[in-house]
Amino acid sequence: MKFFTTGLIALALLFILFAAGGYLYLRTSLPKTEGEIQIVGITHPVSILRDASGVPHIKGQNFQDVMFGLGFVHAQDRLWQMEMNRRTGAGRLSEVLGNATLETDKFLRTVGFYKAAKASYAKFDGQTKKLIRSYTKGVNAFLEQQTGALPPEFLILGVTPEKWTPIDSVVWTKMMAWDLGKNWSNEVGRLQLSNIMSLSEVNEFFPPYPGNKTVPLPDFKNEYQLANLELQKLLTAAPAILPTGAGSNNWVVSGDKTQSGRPLLANDPHLGLSAPSLWYFAHLEAPGLNAIGATLPGVPGIILGRNDRIAWGFTNTGPDTQDLYVEKINLENPRQYKTPDGWQEFTTRQEIIRIKDQPDVTISVRSTRHGPVLSDIYKAVIKDIPENHVLALAWTSLMETDGSMMASSRMMTAQNWEEFKKAIQLFTSPQQNMVYADIDGNIGYYAPANIPVRNKDNLAMGRLPVPGWLKKYDWEGFIPFEDLPQSYNPAKGFLYSANEKIVPDDYPHFITSDWAKPYRAKRIQERLEQEEKHTLQTFSDMHTDVRSLMALELIDIMLTTKPVDDLSRKALTALSIWDGRMTIDQNAPLIFNGWIRELNKAIYADELRDLFPRYWRHRPVFIRNVLLNVSGQSRWCDNRNTEKTETCNDVLQTSLALALEDLQKRYGNDLDHWEWGTAHFAHSDHLPFSKVTLLKNIFDISVPSAGGTYTINVGRNKYSDESQPFANTHAASLRAIYDLSNLNNSVYIHSTGQSGNIVSKYYSDMADEWAAVKYRKMSTDPADYTKNAIGTLILKP
Repeated sequence: MKFFTTGLIALALLFILFAAGGYLYLRTSLPKTEGEIQIVGITHPVSILRDASGVPHIKGQNFQDVMFGLGFVHAQDRLWQMEMNRRTGAGRLSEVLGNATLETDKFLRTVGFYKAAKASYAKFDGQTKKLIRSYTKGVNAFLEQQTGALPPEFLILGVTPEKWTPIDSVVWTKMMAWDLGKNWSNEVGRLQLSNIMSLSEVNEFFPPYPGNKTVPLPDFKNEYQLANLELQKLLTAAPAILPTGAGSNNWVVSGDKTQSGRPLLANDPHLGLSAPSLWYFAHLEAPGLNAIGATLPGVPGIILGRNDRIAWGFTNTGPDTQDLYVEKINLENPRQYKTPDGWQEFTTRQEIIRIKDQPDVTISVRSTRHGPVLSDIYKAVIKDIPENHVLALAWTSLMETDGSMMASSRMMTAQNWEEFKKAIQLFTSPQQNMVYADIDGNIGYYAPANIPVRNKDNLAMGRLPVPGWLKKYDWEGFIPFEDLPQSYNPAKGFLYSANEKIVPDDYPHFITSDWAKPYRAKRIQERLEQEEKHTLQTFSDMHTDVRSLMALELIDIMLTTKPVDDLSRKALTALSIWDGRMTIDQNAPLIFNGWIRELNKAIYADELRDLFPRYWRHRPVFIRNVLLNVSGQSRWCDNRNTEKTETCNDVLQTSLALALEDLQKRYGNDLDHWEWGTAHFAHSDHLPFSKVTLLKNIFDISVPSAGGTYTINVGRNKYSDESQPFANTHAASLRAIYDLSNLNNSVYIHSTGQSGNIVSKYYSDMADEWAAVKYRKMSTDPADYTKNAIGTLILKP
């Protein structure tokens, strides 16, 4: 027994020594932050000072050397994230993750993100290419001089990073555009549902923007018939669609409405939470350049931020820049498809997908004049589309004229509104609501992009796939830049956007039918108008705002329900005194969300049948219309699977009972101990280790969080996720407030930390502050950023 005990102690000591040795080895993967490195690729020394937050302040004697430095620090801190980003864009995930990502790679290769990135890069101007090449050299210089361990993900998966290329940078901007503009999935959604319900019911399920009239959907069933089974597979293979209410917030006020007499500007872009954060803060300084803000690892330049004179922030406009076309194949010559001018040959290319520990897979990709044939991803799709039809995608970001990256350097150096407008005229995708302010007191707004002009006879207007052989469904150019939504120094003294409808009813051009619902926008307007003079603090208070106008709109209807037992009575009482604020320590937000989750299921699960899980999400306008019996929509409350005719009152009562039962199973029997923050924790997923049980608790980042899908301090959840239906997975990826009276008073935070390396203390050091809506200073003054600095690294040529 003594020997056995001694052996266990020895084994434990060996394990500890092994773990300690492994940890010490992994520590060598952390970046060098002090001293000098002799390096090839720059013309003059580059100074990289990391401040107390790990933010690099990169200073050089010219623009190219500073971009080299940015590439170097991105690789130092976010190398694995960059590796996954470029593999995603290139459709090369299966090379490291195996067969599990094969269908995703097929989709990515078929759409042709990397192919499109090459075409766009070829059209960039010389200045942009030069900066991208300098950035690329910086990434590769790091790889060449790295002597320690690679970040843990490379070691665990046995991956060796290849050299970076300019196309690797360009393709990630394409993926961002895809993430912010996947309205093709709404077309497929309407198409799927049209196979199991009437077009008028489809229109009810996808209601128009509040206040807009319902426009009937055209019936194309005589031209083609589509089944839904393989379309569902197509949607499953595609990268995830944006959640309900997805978008961002920004607002700006003029000096007339601030205590300082100069503008204030706020921005919080909402994106899927990831570990590490999508964003990486940096300060870039060279003659003619002094900009600080949020960068995207893998991409050169400040995307969101400010320089010495101006500040800017984005939200997603959500335009309809994608159309699906049903193309008719020539049965006598299957290599051809029909156009308004006769039969035309498909263009075809072969894509070889390499799979870890598996044989290569070769796919054949066809394209029409509109774009890639998505239905070829699954051969079985052709069985569900009549044999002589395929489904093709048209998307502005696939066009070689997509030149958004050319706007970046010009935005960073713009000194006034006219120079800013000139820069963003090059910004073609994805369309963004850009708010602007300068130290002279001006504020502005513009929504630049290539937005297709559609024929007035196109009754689908991006809501359904259309016949590709009819000319009236072809795009007829793009909305002129000068006609895009814009505003400069408005009399009201403020501007804002939250993905709501940004144009008046008499706006002459079509942008989209799928605007985000206006709950956040209305709340922002309320908060802007209730203060006579704004300050950094009032803007910060707005970032913390968790009052849900959506909840207040629905709760009055839902509270017509009568209690049936003590538990439902307590729940209804809690809701009756609730003010609609989605705070961490209350039970009412959890009761409300649990009830709404079950209410959605009760109202339309029977109509949608097998398609229900995909469409189980927040649908407040539809739910309101049903409960208030707008145009007879209360018939949705009847369960088609029962003989009884259920009323909406029945549904409210049964869904409340089911919700309370579910919440008890998840959070205990005592309703008084339920808290929203426990269920609504902000969960940042690691790619790919969120899917690995033994690793996800190490690499993922979770913190309790306030807010909801339709609050300014947003936190969206997925009702269809049975394991964590209330977890916050899509929120403010960063927050920033810019003070134009003294730009060095500006503040920022993002959702994790500067490092993407799990062994770094900067991996998650911002997470708790982010959840509490606190900030760190964003200064370009050395007196500020040198305090408690980590160190200074000098790159020498």
